[in-house]
Amino acid sequence: MKFGKEFAAQMVQEWQEAYMDYNYLKTILKDLLRFKQGISSPTVTVGTSRGSLKRRVSLYRAFSGLTRSGRGSPRKSEDEVILISTVKEEGTEGHYQTMFLNGSDKGGEKEILFFRRLDVEFNKVVSFYKKKVEEVMLEAEDLSKQMDALIALRIKVENPAVVGANIATLATGNSSSSDSGVYPTDDRNPGLARMDVIQEVEMSNEVNSENETNERNYDNSRSQRKHSGDKVDIQASRPAPLQVLEYVKINVVPETPVSTMKNIVSSPTSDLSYTKGELNKAEERMTRAFIVFYQKLQLLKSYCFLNQLAFSKIMKKYDKITSRNASKAYLNMVDSSYLGSSDEVTKLMERVEATFVKHFANGNRRKGMVTLRPKVKRERHRVTFSLGLLSGFAAALVVTICVLIHARDVINSPGGPKYMENIFPLYSVFGFMVLHMLMYAANVYFWKRYRINYSFIFDFNRGTELGYRQVLLLSSALSVLALGAVISNLDMEMDPRTKRFETLTELLPLALLILLLLIIFCPFNIIYRSSRYFLIGCALHCVLAPLYKVTLPDFFLADQLTSQVQAFRNLEFYVCYYGWGDFRRRENTCDGSKVYEVFYFLVAMIPYWIRFLQCIRRLFEEKDGSQACNAIKYLSIIAAVAMRTLYERRRGITWKIAAAATAGFATVINVYWDIVIDWGLLQRDSVNPWLRDKLAIPNKTVYFVAMVLNVVLRLAWIGTLLGFRSAPFLPKTAVIAIVASLEIIRRGIWNFFRLENEHFNNVGKYRAFKSVPLPFYYDDEEDDKLV
Repeated sequence: MKFGKEFAAQMVQEWQEAYMDYNYLKTILKDLLRFKQGISSPTVTVGTSRGSLKRRVSLYRAFSGLTRSGRGSPRKSEDEVILISTVKEEGTEGHYQTMFLNGSDKGGEKEILFFRRLDVEFNKVVSFYKKKVEEVMLEAEDLSKQMDALIALRIKVENPAVVGANIATLATGNSSSSDSGVYPTDDRNPGLARMDVIQEVEMSNEVNSENETNERNYDNSRSQRKHSGDKVDIQASRPAPLQVLEYVKINVVPETPVSTMKNIVSSPTSDLSYTKGELNKAEERMTRAFIVFYQKLQLLKSYCFLNQLAFSKIMKKYDKITSRNASKAYLNMVDSSYLGSSDEVTKLMERVEATFVKHFANGNRRKGMVTLRPKVKRERHRVTFSLGLLSGFAAALVVTICVLIHARDVINSPGGPKYMENIFPLYSVFGFMVLHMLMYAANVYFWKRYRINYSFIFDFNRGTELGYRQVLLLSSALSVLALGAVISNLDMEMDPRTKRFETLTELLPLALLILLLLIIFCPFNIIYRSSRYFLIGCALHCVLAPLYKVTLPDFFLADQLTSQVQAFRNLEFYVCYYGWGDFRRRENTCDGSKVYEVFYFLVAMIPYWIRFLQCIRRLFEEKDGSQACNAIKYLSIIAAVAMRTLYERRRGITWKIAAAATAGFATVINVYWDIVIDWGLLQRDSVNPWLRDKLAIPNKTVYFVAMVLNVVLRLAWIGTLLGFRSAPFLPKTAVIAIVASLEIIRRGIWNFFRLENEHFNNVGKYRAFKSVPLPFYYDDEEDDKLV
């Protein structure tokens, strides 16, 4: 792989604008190469090649003489072609500027252009890197304060007898730059409480002389105490007493429906109660904060290394094209700059590792490093093999079903209508699930192909997110189970003796549904447990909206549920069919039940009602006016479904007009919101007319086709609201299933462009990390007392 592609592949996508523009510099060098090749041809060269060489040397020497000032030359040698200096302007930081000394050579203008652009890119990289390093240093100080309170809380909870004792803890302040480190500790007695020998975890790279004096004084006068018959040394540089807890507030109350309701009724309390639950929650949050912080340091280190390598590559390419020796001088400048000489990130990583291993892995370095640096997920051959095997089985079963339907003339058989009315809706649930999984697998594949950071957007744990192969494997396995059950339940005639169908085969759809639910809620670490639990958590947040804070995975899942309305209706049919119907005769009384009819339309409203409540929650929390418009959008759909319900029950031209008007309004507002707000398209003044400035897919036609498809498939949806559910050559249930499948396909298309737009919003803000809530916060006034 060429370096340019490898460089792009290893970029942090949210920071891609901050990387050196390698391709543009390479383009300038290609123009320079073409220019020089044109000069070296006989038609362009003046005189012989030797004469041209002599003239070139003379120009070089003449230029050298012109640039002399005083007694010496700015060049250190005759081969030097560039001079690099640091220019400082008033009110700005110093930046690097390169002077090309052979500007009078043919093609010198292009080389000057190259070095000017090179300087722009280098200064951009250095400025961004320095800014990010300053940010992580400030964050390191915050983590230091958090560890202060956490260690004191540990002591208070686990060993209350040491109240008032001076315990070693974190340094909060007086250092020129911040790292993370751990001072050496004395051997710990395993019989003692783990916090008896807490050492200071100092987030500081350099400690000033005053602090060093304090450390020596305290080290000489360190106290010894006796606990359980053993002597334990407690050593620290800047002791922080347990009174640190007097200056902090707790922020670890888990958000639950109960806590949300309490916060609404009364003002939330944040005082420390020194309970084991608070300690565990605080440790969980601090663990998460350290993991995310370490990831930031890793990406910063990678950013620094990749850009240094890019400058090295482009300068060597320049030397090769121009036959000069400028790379050595420029790379020496890169090495001596902040980008090449700064070691804050490396030291900070080392000290964060030591801190995390000691305080969150019980001193087990291997365990701690596995948590901090989880292994990259590797594609397993058995997944690919199983996927191919199950896909082949599913394809064979589909062919078998088609052959059986044709051989038995199922469609025209007497039992055909009864089968389509009773059995087909039961199995279509699994068809909708499989189709949605196939669309999600396609989404994952194209997100990866076009480098959309979906795992970060969804906040998946590193190494646990499912790839498209895993999703296809699950969908193919479910397909095999469902299609196998269909073949077993494809009888059209009842037993002539009992006038009933076989009980076992009639229960197959219910058994398959129960099996699927058991797998989803299985507590054992099998079948991608972390992903299953993530899905369950998001679903719980959706069901209990607006009692939970709304995150992107929550409302994204709720949007998926709005496209599975027919699947929910079929699940309701399960209850009616197996609860009150005669499944042995394939008969049900659902259509004649008013209760079933009411719930039939309530089920259709529930997903939209969830999204409406989520928008209201976000409106009050984020103070974002667009959420009010989004709530109106979902309210319009609820109104359209309600009008459709009234029209079906009462009939009449008035109700039909009302149903058509509400459905039309809902369709228009939803199409606009999909394309303009969710996808960010139809921007008239963008770089790409009527699209947006940044596009992941190079072929712009794809976006226009997607917009047209969205409109067409929305019209199919409005048809279901207006009651167009029959066709002369297809049963009603088949038409409903087809329209529901089209909505799932539309949602799959929407998913890709919705996440693409979210990704570019993160890129525009250089947002590559989620904000992690910390367990403690300091009062501003008291915080000054601690420093």
